[in-house]
Amino acid sequence: MDDSEVSGRMRDDWNERAREDAGYYVAFGRRHQNDADFLATATEVINILESELRRVPPPQRSTWKALEIGCGPGRLMRPMSRHFAEIHGVDVSDEMIALARERLKDTPNAYPHVSDGASLREFPEETFDFVYSYAVFQHVPSREVISTYMRETQRVLKTGGFARLQFNGMPARATSPDTWAGVSTTTGEILEFTQLQDIQVLALEGAATQYLWTTWRKQPPGWQTQQDERHFPSDTSRIRRITNAQSTEPGAPSRGRYASISLWIENLPADAGLHHLRVQVGDSLGTITSIGPLMRDGLQQVSVLLPELEATGLLPVELRWLEGPIAPLATLRVIPPGPSVPRLCSVTDGTNLVADKRIETRHVKMILEEIARPHDVEATVDGIPVGDREFLCTHPKPQRYEVDFRLPEEIGPGKHELQVSIGRRKLAPVMLDVTS
Repeated sequence: MDDSEVSGRMRDDWNERAREDAGYYVAFGRRHQNDADFLATATEVINILESELRRVPPPQRSTWKALEIGCGPGRLMRPMSRHFAEIHGVDVSDEMIALARERLKDTPNAYPHVSDGASLREFPEETFDFVYSYAVFQHVPSREVISTYMRETQRVLKTGGFARLQFNGMPARATSPDTWAGVSTTTGEILEFTQLQDIQVLALEGAATQYLWTTWRKQPPGWQTQQDERHFPSDTSRIRRITNAQSTEPGAPSRGRYASISLWIENLPADAGLHHLRVQVGDSLGTITSIGPLMRDGLQQVSVLLPELEATGLLPVELRWLEGPIAPLATLRVIPPGPSVPRLCSVTDGTNLVADKRIETRHVKMILEEIARPHDVEATVDGIPVGDREFLCTHPKPQRYEVDFRLPEEIGPGKHELQVSIGRRKLAPVMLDVTS
C-alpha cells in the first residue's frame, strides 16, 4: 500500500470517528464528554510540552511559530497557542479540522489545516521553531509514512528549533497494523535517523512503551561529523551531585523499577546529546534518557537508567564524550534491590477509562505493577472467576500490565467485590459499581 492509499484509509477512518465521537477517539477517556471535560484531558500532555519550552527563555519565544502534527479537533492547540506568535496544526481528517476551526475561532493566532496525511508539503523549509505531536504516529499503519513525517519535521524546523514527538515504542504486535493500532518505532530507529539528519537528541524516554517521547534540536549540516571529532579536557564539566531519579536520595538500587539516577552537571557542553554523551557506572554503561535545560543555578539534569549491576556499594560514575572523560569521577551508592510488591494501580471501565471503579460496559480494565508472571493473575467477582483475560505489558521497568476481562454473566447491576490474586498472594479487594 503506497502513501496515498494509507492517507485515504486514514482520512476515511478518522472522519468516521470524528462524526461518531471525536472527543472519545482523541482522548479515549469517556464517551460523549462535554467540552470542559474533553479539554481537561489535555492537562498532562500540555505539562509535558511546556516543560520542553523551558529550554528557551520566554522573550526569545515571543516571535516563535509552532506546528502540531495531527491536531485533531484542536484540543492541544488552544492552550499551546498562548506561547507562540503563530501556531499551525495539520490533520488528515477534514472532519476533525472542521471541529478545530470551530473550537479555535476565537484564537486568532491558531491555524488548522487539512493535510495529505503523509507530508508537510504545505510549509516551506525552516518555517517553525517548535514542532510537536502526541497520540498520532501510534495510529499510523505505515512505517514509510512515519519515516516521511520524521524527515518532514526536520525539513520544516528552523536550525536551532526543537521538536517534541511521541511514538508507539512497544514491541510490534502479531496482528497487522491499522489506523487505530499502528506500527511501532524503536529507540534504535530514532537514533539512527537523527544521526543521519544532524539532529541533537535531548531526550528519548519511555523505551518499549506506548508513550515513547523524544526531544530533538535541529543542527546545521555537518554538525554530527563535527561532534564525532570533538575532544574535551577531562575537567570540562563537573558532576555536582547524584540523586535517585525518583527522589532526592543519594543512591539507587542495582536493578528494578527504581534503578535510575539523575546527574546534576555544571558546564555541560551545549552540543551534548544522546549520540555523544556517555555515563559509565562501575564497569558498565548506563542509558541516558534525557538532558534537561540549563537551570538558574547553572546545573543541568541528566537522567540515566542504570545497567543491571551485580556489584553494590560505592561505585565510580564517569561522564564521557564518546570514549573520553569530560568530568572528574563521582561516586554513586548502589544498594541491593528490594523485593517486588505486586500492586493493583487502578480499576476502570474498559471503554470509559475515567469511570473509576464504575463499570458501564461490562468490560473491566485493571493496571497492575511489579508482576513478574502475568498469567499468575487471577480475578473473581463476588467469588465467581472471570473468563478470558487479555494481558498487555505497557511498561517493562515497573513490570506494568494491563489486564482486560468481561464481567461474568451472573453479575448484575449494583455493588460487587473484585478480588485479585497473584499466585498465593491476595490483593486488597475492590468494590465495583456495575451499572448494567
